[in-house]
Amino acid sequence: MLIIGVAGTIGAGKETLTSYFREKGFVYFETRQIIIEELKKLGLEPSRKNMQDWADEQREKFGVGVIMKIMLERASKDTTKNYLFDSLRNPGEAEFLKEILPNFILLAVDAPKGIRFERVLKRRKCDDPLSWQDFLNMDERDLNDVTNPLGQHTAALLKMADFIIINDKDLESARKEIEHIYMIIEENNKR
Repeated sequence: MLIIGVAGTIGAGKETLTSYFREKGFVYFETRQIIIEELKKLGLEPSRKNMQDWADEQREKFGVGVIMKIMLERASKDTTKNYLFDSLRNPGEAEFLKEILPNFILLAVDAPKGIRFERVLKRRKCDDPLSWQDFLNMDERDLNDVTNPLGQHTAALLKMADFIIINDKDLESARKEIEHIYMIIEENNKR
């Protein structure tokens, strides 16, 4: 069983990255979906702020690896498959997985702010920012929540990634880079 974690900035192209690996047969788990399920149980709106606040609270109460534990429990039901854990947000989550999974790989994707903002405006997810200032505010909390060491720290995850894709070109270029990384992972996994 191979588990790959995915981290990245808003609008960088995580969906492009994860769709490639899903095409290769990886089973996909998304932290967002797990958090939405929990918020629904509590009767809370699944807004980005509520999701971030809930995840931060869980990390504080139960340890930084709490959401990864949920994903691992789901993955352990079939150890013959490979898994993709999408949207790690805190470096402690990656450290937790690296401690218990010797072959854990962290992939990250990033792009310049202007490109990411354009992508966010085009995709129009329900909780995406619509103004440049709202985007910058959201990006700031995602990259480094200075008020909470157990919060969002995507910038630190980008630094510790085994592979990072700077997705600042077209879709074809991104897919070629992802394919190259996939081939390296496959080769190393055979050893």
